[in-house]
Parts: sequence; structure tokens; C-alpha cells
Amino acid sequence: FISILDACSGLAALAEGKETHARIIDSGLEMDAVVGNALVNMYGKCGSLDDARSTFNKLPQHNVVSWNAIIGAFA
Repeated sequence: FISILDACSGLAALAEGKETHARIIDSGLEMDAVVGNALVNMYGKCGSLDDARSTFNKLPQHNVVSWNAIIGAFA
């Protein structure tokens, strides 16, 4: 999923990113720190700040990577 989210970020492909997010939820990986950080990053790079913030807030713990992703989204 990480590679797909990275590709969506680079292409600003929000619709595909949201579709991937739905598959991540179905697979139960949404709370994984690496996947969650990739989602925050993808939403930020696609300009969907509400989704980035919502995903960030759902993460069970915030680390340096997640804080950098959310700060980068709003920069």
C-alpha cells in the first residue's frame, strides 16, 4: 500500500488515494503507523487537508514522521 500511496502523492491522484484508503480500512491496516503516516502524507500532497487532519487524529500515536507529515501538509 505504501508504494501506491506514494504514487498517488506524486501524481496528486486524490480519487485513487481515497480508493486505496478504503482498501486499507478493509484490510485492517489503517492504524499501522507506517501506513497511517503515508496516508497523511498522501492527503497533504493531494491538497485534502481535512482528510490529512482526520487521518492524523485517528493515529493511535504520533511520532516524528507523523508530525512532519501533518506539518508538511499545512505548510
